Formats: sequence, structure tokens, C-alpha cells
Amino acid sequence: MPRLKTETVGGGDQSWLGSTHGIANARTEILDISAFTANTHYPNGYIPSGTPVAEVSGVLVPYDATEGTTTGAGILAGFVLTDQAVVGTNDFAVPLLDHGRVKVAKLPVSFTAPAAAAKRAATTIVFI
Repeated sequence: MPRLKTETVGGGDQSWLGSTHGIANARTEILDISAFTANTHYPNGYIPSGTPVAEVSGVLVPYDATEGTTTGAGILAGFVLTDQAVVGTNDFAVPLLDHGRVKVAKLPVSFTAPAAAAKRAATTIVFI
């Protein structure tokens, strides 16, 4: 008998999107899963849609919202567009929304729109 696996696939809760602008143009980036913590970043076995990320050394890592941090993980690269199942320890490709409108109150994590221009220089996002 083959080893079968049941998996529910969906886009997740995308109520954080303020418009459809940018969805069709989400770019593919590699997520460094070793930078994320299971109990903190994906307690349900997946990276939730709307997770803010930064790009460091060509891979996505958790965004550091500390206002004084304007290099590396402190520069917002965008938001993971759809739920991403975490299977194993290998890095994997994710869709990244780096322009459009974002409803801050609907994001899956506590988030304050960055005030410093340097922290949002890699995106064209209107926070509503």
C-alpha cells in the first residue's frame, strides 16, 4: 500500500490585503526556514499569509520591526502572500507581495507600519 498523505491546501486568510493590486505580480523568493521558530512563526505547521519578511543574503527571514534596525532583517521586503506549509527543514519558494495595499489590523502578527523610510525602501506598500 502506498504511503498516502492528506493535505488541505488553500490561500489562507487574505483579509489583510487592501486591494488586488500586486497579487498577480507577487515575486517568488526563497524562505530560509531555519530563521523561523516553529512555536513562534508557524505554530500550526505553516507560515501564515500576511507574515512580514525581510531579505538577508538572498533569502527571506522574519522581519525585525525594531525601529532603529535599518539594515538586514530590519528592511521590510514584503509579506508572504499565501499560507505556506512547512515540511522538513529545507528552504522553499514562497510568493512575496512587495507592492499594493495592506490592512495592518488584519495581519496575522502584531505589526506597526514602519515609520523610517529606510525600513520600507524595498517595498511600495500603502498601509491602511
